[in-house]
Amino acid sequence: MFKIFDRKPKDNKKDLLEIKINEPVDCLCDFTYNFYWQHKGEKLAPEWKVPGNNITFSELVEHLKNGGDLKIKGNIGHRLCSSMGTNLVYFGGDGKDIPVGDVYVDGNVDTRMGISMTRGNIYVNGHVNEPIGNIVEVKSDRNGYRKFRSITDIVLNGLDRDTPMGFQIIVNKILIDDKTVKDTVGARMNLDAEIIVNGNVDLSTGILMRKGTVRVNGNAGKNSGALLNGGTVVINGNTDDFTGIDMIKGQIIVNGDAGKFMAANKKGGSLLVQKGSPIPPTSNKPMKSLDKNLIIKQGFEPRKFQKFE
Repeated sequence: MFKIFDRKPKDNKKDLLEIKINEPVDCLCDFTYNFYWQHKGEKLAPEWKVPGNNITFSELVEHLKNGGDLKIKGNIGHRLCSSMGTNLVYFGGDGKDIPVGDVYVDGNVDTRMGISMTRGNIYVNGHVNEPIGNIVEVKSDRNGYRKFRSITDIVLNGLDRDTPMGFQIIVNKILIDDKTVKDTVGARMNLDAEIIVNGNVDLSTGILMRKGTVRVNGNAGKNSGALLNGGTVVINGNTDDFTGIDMIKGQIIVNGDAGKFMAANKKGGSLLVQKGSPIPPTSNKPMKSLDKNLIIKQGFEPRKFQKFE
C-alpha cells in the first residue's frame, strides 16, 4: 500500500550549487552520462566540463548524490536528470535507489526530462517539452516553480506532503490522466503495485521493472518492456518496434500490434500479443490456461492473442 500519509521533516540547510548556461546543454544531471557504456565517452564523459562553467558533469551528479541541491539558470537541453536517484552498477553502485538533492531550473527544459528517474524533485519555472520521462507533476511548494516527481518514487515511497496534479492514488494503484506523453513509465519499479496511464506513451515503458504492473490505455513507442526483469507490462493498443528487447523475465501483453523486431535478444519471459514479428529464437508457443487467465484479467479476449517465448 502506498505510504500516502508519510511525513518527513524538511531540510532547509541543503548545500546549494548554482550554475549558469548560455545555451541549451543536453544530459545535465544525467546519472548515465548519456548511456556512457554504449559510446565509451564519444558523446559525453563524466570529466567533461559543462559548457561555460568550470565544473564537470560528474561533479553535478555527485553533488546531488551527496544530498545537495542544484540551481541551473538558463534553458536546458534534452534528458535532464536521466536516471536520477539510481546508484548505477556500471559506475560501481549497487543498482538500488538512493536519496538525492533537488534540481531547480530557471528557464525552459527540452524533451525527455526525468527519463528512468527514481528519486528527487525537479522544479521548473519555464516550459517543459514533451515527451517527458517517468515523472508526474505535484502541487509545488516553491513559488514560481512547477514541481515534478518520479512515478516510481511515489509508488515506492509515498506522496510525503505532495498533492497530486493530473493523477490519483487508489489503495495500491496510481492512475495517471494528465494528458502528457511520457517515456520510461514505471522504470525500475519493484513493488506489487499498479501504474495505469490513460493515453499514449513513448519509449521504454516498464524498463528494468522487477515487480508490479504498468498498464497503458493507449499506444506505446519503441522498446516497450525493454530489460523487463519481472512484473507485467500491458499495452491496450499498439507498440512500436523492439517490444521486449533484452527482456529477462515477466510478461508483456499487447492488445494490438507489437511491431517488428519483437523480443530481440530476449533472455526469458513471455509476450502475449495479437500481432507481432519476433526475432529468432523467439517463436510462437501454445497458450496455457494461465496465459488465458492473465489476458482475461486485463479485460481482453484470449482467442485474439498469440504467445511468444
